[in-house]
Formats: sequence, structure tokens, C-alpha cells
Amino acid sequence: MPRPRRRLASTCVGTVTAGLLATGVALAAPAEDRSEGSTASDTAMGAYLDYGPRGVGRIPYLSRWLGGREIRVGHTYLPGDQWAGIEGKVSFLESWAAWRRADDDRIFVLNVPMQERNEGRVPDHQVARLIRAGARGYYDRHFTRLAERLVSLGVPDTVIVLGWEMNGITYTHRCGPDPENWKRYWKRVVRAMRAVPGQEFKFDFAPNRGKDAIGWTECYPGDDVVDIIGMDSYDQGPGRDFDDQIEQPYGLQQHVDFARAHGKQISYPEWGLFRRGDNPEYVRRMLKWIEQQKPLYHTITDYCPHGVWQCKENPRSTKVFRDALRPEVPGPVVPTPVVPTPVVPTPVVPTPVVPTPAVPTPVAPTPDVPVPTPQVPTPQVPTPEIPKPSPASPSPEIPKPSPVPPSPEVPLPTPSPLVPTPVSPAPVTPSPVTPSPEIPAPATPSPVVPTPQPTPPKPLPQPQQPPATNPKQWCVPLNFGEWLSGLVGKQSVCLKLDWSKDSGYWPF
Repeated sequence: MPRPRRRLASTCVGTVTAGLLATGVALAAPAEDRSEGSTASDTAMGAYLDYGPRGVGRIPYLSRWLGGREIRVGHTYLPGDQWAGIEGKVSFLESWAAWRRADDDRIFVLNVPMQERNEGRVPDHQVARLIRAGARGYYDRHFTRLAERLVSLGVPDTVIVLGWEMNGITYTHRCGPDPENWKRYWKRVVRAMRAVPGQEFKFDFAPNRGKDAIGWTECYPGDDVVDIIGMDSYDQGPGRDFDDQIEQPYGLQQHVDFARAHGKQISYPEWGLFRRGDNPEYVRRMLKWIEQQKPLYHTITDYCPHGVWQCKENPRSTKVFRDALRPEVPGPVVPTPVVPTPVVPTPVVPTPVVPTPAVPTPVAPTPDVPVPTPQVPTPQVPTPEIPKPSPASPSPEIPKPSPVPPSPEVPLPTPSPLVPTPVSPAPVTPSPVTPSPEIPAPATPSPVVPTPQPTPPKPLPQPQQPPATNPKQWCVPLNFGEWLSGLVGKQSVCLKLDWSKDSGYWPF
């Protein structure tokens, strides 16, 4: 922490020039913005709000005050009045450890004194004796216990700001009385803590800005025992303004260059207002510098006279700080007018329809085979003529001619049934227009009528005498032809007439 320090009333210009030549440092111009387009959110931000549980409890309120900005760094100090405090035997560590474990993205920064009675204004000769004792390992056990305590609390990756502001005159762990043994002492502390199983500590070497009592580069213990090179920078001399703070020997620019040369990350564990009161220009320039250099983390010391949130003495600086770190609130969204794109109709090109030729399926006609129906001739049954008896009258005797032999009876030819032979038509190969097949009409057999031969004139028939056997019965033979006669045999029709007086046909 910065405290009022006695300064020489004047400084010889030659002494300053010799110091610049000895360290090989030239005045540096303000660094160009190498991170154009970046934002402060790339760096973890925090504030020292209190050393114990009240500091933990104030973090959400600071975040709300900054418009919801995430506070990623929790920063506190171990008391250096006794070795018990340096060993971590304090209850408030549990609160900070719980806060750190709640989010993997958080960083817990712990300032660790290197000697008890750390702010006891111990004179240089006693400080030199304590430094030599530490270089010989007399205090290693205290730091081993601290490492074990942090690992047991679940914060093995704590950033340890060991022996901070060692180039000044305030703390008992200052480097000026014996720089070489001080560096040896630092190495013993780091090696003792790294020997504890499970540790992942990062050690931050953080001097005051400027030369102070000794150039801080003379206290640098080595790259093997340093992980981060930090700097505490308050708004105070040396330097009249912020440009001087950048360009002065062991100032902000040299700090950045030195870390880059050693391949280390940078940090700003402590910064804030001090000697010049409410100075918004300092706050604006410091925040801009942090944004440009992108340190691993930065924490403002937020109590009076340094702070901007809990301290009400710096209203102008408070406004600059809050405006710079509060997330940008998006303005009203102005809708972009939507210009309708004219819809150009796509011409529809009709797809030509190619007719599919209809190929007729050939149909084989089923031939109708005529089944001839045999025509059976109906036999003509002659109706016998019954001679009417006439009264007997004496007829004159007519001379009997000579008997003429009867002409032979010529039988009429019986037509034979003509059975037609079915004609199977040949299949006709159909054309696209299939004609209806012509069905041949069955041939009707025409009876063959024999040509009558001329017959010699017949003599007049003479009345025949009925046969004596049965004068009352006449029989007429029936001729059905050869085919039907073969089926039914020879048949005849006989009529029996009763000519007696009692029959009723007797005319007399």
C-alpha cells in the first residue's frame, strides 16, 4: 500500500542522467495502441474492497454498480504482524476460497509478506539481518504451511504477490538493505511452496512504479521463480502527469518492455488516485493503458483516497471509471426498411406432350364352328279316303278288258340327311381395324328330286273287290323312307268299317 514517503528536496540532474545510463533505459514515448478494436473485457478486472468476508460480500454490489460487469478478481492481503498470519492461519481465507471455487474463470490474488512486523518500521540494519536469515532457509517452514493451507482450501492456483513493493522503504520485506540475499530469500520461499503436492501457484513480482529507493530490476530474482511481473502505480510522483508515469525510468513503459523481454505476463495489482486528488484524466489514461497492454489482471484499490466506488471524494474520477467499465447498453434498434424485391415471373415453358402410339393388341377371333342340326323329315301320313257307299244299282255290264299288267311301283327316293362337314376357317391376321369374322351359314341340304320318267297311260281303274277275308277292314302301307323305316320298321294304317244294319252306316 502506498504511504507518505520522505523525498529529497531536489535532485541533481547529473545523478538522474547517470542513473539512466547505468540502467540502459531511454525515455519511452507513449505506446501505440497495439490492440485496436480490443476491449477492457479481455483483461480480468477486480478491486480491493476489504481484506475479509466484507470484501467478498461487496463484489456483487460493485458488479451491479458497473451495470452487471463481471468481477473476476478477488484481492486480499495476509496480515504480516506475526508468522501465524503469514502461514494463513486466518479464518477469512475460507470465504475467499469459497468465492474462487464458485467459478473456474475467477482469479484469487493474495498478497503475502515475507517478514513478520511487516509494517513495523524496522530499520535497514535489522532488515538486512532478517534477509540473510531468510536466504539461509530459516523461514521456509512458514511458507510451506501457507502452501499446504491454500491447497487444503481448494485454491492451489492462487496468484501469490510475494514481498510486494520491495523497491520502496515501507515494508520489512524491502529489498534495498541487501538485494543479493533478498533474491536468494525469494527463491527459497518459492521453492518451499512449490514443493507442496497439488500446488499450482503463480508468483507475481510487483514493485512500485519508478525507482523509489532502488531500481526494481536490481531485485528481480530470476525467470525460474517468477511467473508474472506486476506493478503498483498510483497517481503520485515521480512524474508530473501520466505521460511522465509512462516515460520515467522504471515507469510503465519499462515495466512492459522488461516483462516482454523475459517472456512474462504483466499485472497491475494496485492502482488508484493519491497525491493529486480527484483526477479523472489519470483514471481515463490508466484505463486506456490497461486496455492497450492487456495484463493478466488489474485491481483498483477502492478506499479513500484511492477509490472510486466506496470513496465519495472523487466524483469526477468515479464517473470516468464507471462509464469506461460499464458494458455498453445497446440503443434502440432502428428497423432497416425492407425494400420489396420485385418478383419477376418465370415464364412457364410448356413441356411438349408426345402422344404415346396406341398399339392395338391383336385379338385372335374365336371361330364359330356351326353344329348342324339333323333335319328329320316328318313322315307324311296319307289320310285314307273312306268311300261313301252308294245304293246298289244295277250297273250295266262292261266288258272286261284284257288284264294289263300293273306298272311296277316306283318308290320315291327317300332323301338321305345331308350331314355337313364343318369348315374350320383359317385364322385371319388382324389389322389395326379388326373386321368381324364372317360366320359361314350352314349349308341346308336340298333334297334331290328325281326327274319323273314318262309313264305310259294307265287304264282306268276298275273297282276292286274287297278281300274276302275281312271285307270291313282296309290297310294302307306307310313308307317312311329307308332311314326312318330302318328305325321304326314297316308300318301300315288299317281302318275297320262296320257296314251292318246296326252300324248306322247302312243306307238301306
